[in-house]
Amino acid sequence: MISTETDILRAAEDWSHSGRQVAIATVVETWGSAPRPVGSHLVIDGEGNFLGSVSGGCVEGAVVAEAAEVIADGKARMLEFGVADETAWQVGLSCGGRIKVYVEKVN
Repeated sequence: MISTETDILRAAEDWSHSGRQVAIATVVETWGSAPRPVGSHLVIDGEGNFLGSVSGGCVEGAVVAEAAEVIADGKARMLEFGVADETAWQVGLSCGGRIKVYVEKVN
């Protein structure tokens, strides 16, 4: 059972060592109400499998989609989700919070 951020990072390392293409998303900033704290991780492979959590709901779907792009082009991205964005209700941050998530490829 994966129960800690350390376990999620270890899984990212294991996936990478087994030949899977991997990206890792990390919550780097939060404001107001946010489902997951700074330092939370989501690891994603090239097939769209993922482990961990950076927010929940549709935010994670958006992060997984961006991670696929990061894996494809190798360029890290800083994503921001919040109620000020016109997509806030669509991605599930209607609680008034904002989060920044950094997504990078694991080499």
